[in-house]
Amino acid sequence: MKKVRVNEQHLFEVDGDLVNRKAWAANLIATGDRFYHLLHDGRSYTIEVLQQDAAGKQCTLRINGRTYEVGIQDPIDQLLDQMGLSSAAAGKMAQLQAPMPGLILDIRVQAGDAVQKGDPLMVLEAMKMENVLKAEGEGIVKNILVAKGQNVEKGFVMMEFE
Repeated sequence: MKKVRVNEQHLFEVDGDLVNRKAWAANLIATGDRFYHLLHDGRSYTIEVLQQDAAGKQCTLRINGRTYEVGIQDPIDQLLDQMGLSSAAAGKMAQLQAPMPGLILDIRVQAGDAVQKGDPLMVLEAMKMENVLKAEGEGIVKNILVAKGQNVEKGFVMMEFE
């Protein structure tokens, strides 16, 4: 079972075709690189993926003109939280690695900046999508090891923290 949090306010438990233990049927069709059309309960929804952070399992969606922040916790994430081993519980970060190959479009912090969990650090373009990479914990930016316009491979260390 996965837990899906929307706008840090609403929590849904998703298990296959069940949402909060109730049957949920929908028809989802991709209509472009970042666009989808959803039919559910006789209603039509237009969905645009604005940002996606695959490593942090978060995304920003625009659904029928309204913006939603969505985060997903799979069973392993839930277990780590229960054990106190999640990145949030750990509190401090050591480094930021590229979650996928891509191009650095923007760097939003400088060496010496203090960051908190969720603060945007940089924008990585991958597969024609802009992904905002956010801080997974608190820390102070020690070194920025990439530059705007630079290509990076998955796992490349882009930023160090103290």
